[in-house]
Amino acid sequence: MSNKINQKEANSRIGFFEQWLTVWVFMCIAVGIMLGQMIPGIFKLMGSLEIAKVNIPVGLLIWIMIIPMLIKIDFNEIHRIKEHYKGIGITLFVNWAVKPFSMAFLAYIFLHKVFIGYLPVDQIDSYVAGLIILAAAPCTAMVFVWSRLTNGDPPFTLTQVALNDLIMVFAFAPIVDFLLGVSAIKVPSDTLLISVILYIVIPVIIAQSLRKNLLKSGDNNKLESLLDKVHPLSLIALLLTLILLFGFQGETIIHKPLIIAILSVPILIQVYFNSALAYLLNKAFKENHCIAGPSALIGASNFFELAVATAISLFGFNSGAALATVVGVLIEVPVMLSVVYVVNKTKNWYA
Repeated sequence: MSNKINQKEANSRIGFFEQWLTVWVFMCIAVGIMLGQMIPGIFKLMGSLEIAKVNIPVGLLIWIMIIPMLIKIDFNEIHRIKEHYKGIGITLFVNWAVKPFSMAFLAYIFLHKVFIGYLPVDQIDSYVAGLIILAAAPCTAMVFVWSRLTNGDPPFTLTQVALNDLIMVFAFAPIVDFLLGVSAIKVPSDTLLISVILYIVIPVIIAQSLRKNLLKSGDNNKLESLLDKVHPLSLIALLLTLILLFGFQGETIIHKPLIIAILSVPILIQVYFNSALAYLLNKAFKENHCIAGPSALIGASNFFELAVATAISLFGFNSGAALATVVGVLIEVPVMLSVVYVVNKTKNWYA
């Protein structure tokens, strides 16, 4: 693959929905706001369907989103850690020791200092919480696409994603709880734990059980066929969740549209900082470019589906936290494609 990304080739390797994800998100913003103003009673009813502070409609939609992604994960790949231990160690360091903490710092600087005069004071802590939640879990799905676009090493990507998913079960809740506590933002720990069980543990069990049953026959085509069928459902569930969110957030966005632009600032800085850190550390430790590329992309991207679900569970549909996590969805594709471009453009320098 040439250093400069061929846009036509890139588009052919990204699904139609993913290619235009930012457009779909903007459409969901418009549709959600319009419906929220036209039929507010329906949205209030949807928001009231809760069990233990977990919204049932959103929970089901999140499962439809997450489970197809988790079916792709092969936890048997974890034993290959030793093959690229330096690259995996660097990615784990960036994902778990740098990214959540750098986001907490950036959120404080920009929301409590730089842009404080442009934000509703009663929602600032909620925005900070949403950004922290967004950064606390590495992406598990789209990184496979980014890895392919940089000619990343497939076994490394599989191993890294499987390991991150395993760590997420144990580390996501404590890191979020700690950083929110440091930021003086109180959240119910039991609700955070329920979110981990509902949106990580149970989907992983369901997804891996399906994967195991499909592979029993030794025919990988069955697995690929299922993934092809459920993938569109996963994206439709994401868009429906966004419509619900913006139906509740409509008033805020209509009166303060600048909020979305402000929230994107720390997210953009965080993505570029963490991808550059992972990329340069791999070079310093003399890893190959096929490892450094996916390492940088996994180090920078976020598991926004989990973030959206957790933010709604902890703070509700109307919260700044829910809106902050959605901004991550809004800019995911164009920002990550720009990182892919830089990684490919610098391949010869790296070698």
